[in-house]
Parts: sequence; C-alpha cells; structure tokens
Amino acid sequence: MTALLISLRWGFLLVLVLLLGPVVAAAGGWARVDGDWRTASRESTGIAPDPAVTTEAVVQVYGARAFAWRGAFAVHTWVAAKRANAPSFTTYEVIGWRYFHGGSPVTVRQGPPDRKWFGSAPEIYRDLRGPEAERLIGEIETAVAAYPFKDSYRTWPGPNSNTFTAFIARSVPGLGLDLPPTAIGKDYLGLHSFAAAAPSGTGYQLSLLGVLGITVGLEEGLEFNVLGLSFGIDPLGIALRLPGIGHVGPKS
Repeated sequence: MTALLISLRWGFLLVLVLLLGPVVAAAGGWARVDGDWRTASRESTGIAPDPAVTTEAVVQVYGARAFAWRGAFAVHTWVAAKRANAPSFTTYEVIGWRYFHGGSPVTVRQGPPDRKWFGSAPEIYRDLRGPEAERLIGEIETAVAAYPFKDSYRTWPGPNSNTFTAFIARSVPGLGLDLPPTAIGKDYLGLHSFAAAAPSGTGYQLSLLGVLGITVGLEEGLEFNVLGLSFGIDPLGIALRLPGIGHVGPKS
C-alpha cells in the first residue's frame, strides 16, 4: 500500500509539472483561450510563396495553435503542396467539425495554405522546393488516400489533425518532418499498433494508444509521452521539448 501511495504521489506530481507548460502558454498569450470561432480570422498571412511567382514545386507543413483553451496545449497541423507550374496550392488536413457533422474529417482544398487557424497565425515546420518537392508530392497524395482513420476523429488522444500529419510524415520519410511536442495526437498509432517509425523517419517510437510512449530519433531526440503531453531533450540541437511550449533552443 505504501508503494502504491508513493507511486500515485509521484504520478500526480508529474502531471502537475507537465501542466506548467500549458499554463505558461496561456498566461504568455501564445494561445487564445477565448473568442468566437464564427468571427475568428481565417485570412491568409502571406507567408506562403505566390504560385504566380514561384513556379517550382513546393511542399510545406504548417502548424498553428488550436482554437480557444485547446491552444494552450496543442497545435493544429496541415500539409500543403504545389506541383511545378501549378496555379494554386492543395492543402491536406483533418478537421474535426466535419466529422461531427457526419462527414469525413479528411479535407482537401485548393487555395492559400497559410490561412490563420481561427485567429492563430501559422508557422512553417517544413519547406521543400524544386525537384525534391515534386518527387514527394505523389507520395503525399498516396499517403492521404491510405490514411487509416479517415472515418473517425477524437480530439484526445487521437486520431486528430496531428495524427493525420504524422501519418503522412511516416509514410513519406523524405519529408524529414519533426513535429513539435505540442502536436498532441502525433503519437496515436491506433488500437492495435504499438510501434512505428518516428514521424521524422530518423528513429522509432513505442506508443500505447497515444497516451504513453517514447520516441527516439535523430530529429526528435529523446521524447516521452505521458497522457498525450510530450517532453524531452534534443541532444544534437541542445534543446528542450516541452508540453504546451514546444521546441526551445536551436534545431538539430
């Protein structure tokens, strides 16, 4: 009984420490914890290349803080691609409300890929250009079609938008995508899968339903997942990976 109480005490302390990051994110204004989604901005931020000027192929991965209080914990991610000489980008993402209204959460649309996510400005996690990007676009399209959770969605622990982006990354290792620890859901592998390549393709991970796991990779470094909150260290980049905050320090 004493051992159990000690374990529970340490577990409770760990959860409290993990929640410090989201508290800091909310207090620091990095995430909007209120607002009305009906009036929140979805305008382009102008950080994507203009297809009329940039004729080469482009592949980009974006992320922005989730809407309302969820933004203190997590980001929403998506993938965008444009073939050489194409007049516009194609954006691939998973959107929960589409599922809750009876449709598939997987969304494919044309137009600017750099729109705000209901008021939150996006940042670019990966940016590939030219022949390398052109080569990967077909693989991305194949991965989108093969996504195994196209008829399901769950905000936590997944499958959600970050599960989708991570699946594409694992299916297209040439992306070399290192998703931030704030991409909650990236470690969800399904009900019957407990091991996979790391999203970056530079290592491996073990995950129990996306709520407990470990990832080891050249890009991710060493990352632990407890209740969907990820934390760890990137030895090559001498950086920390913190829940609610993200990647702190130089990238490896």
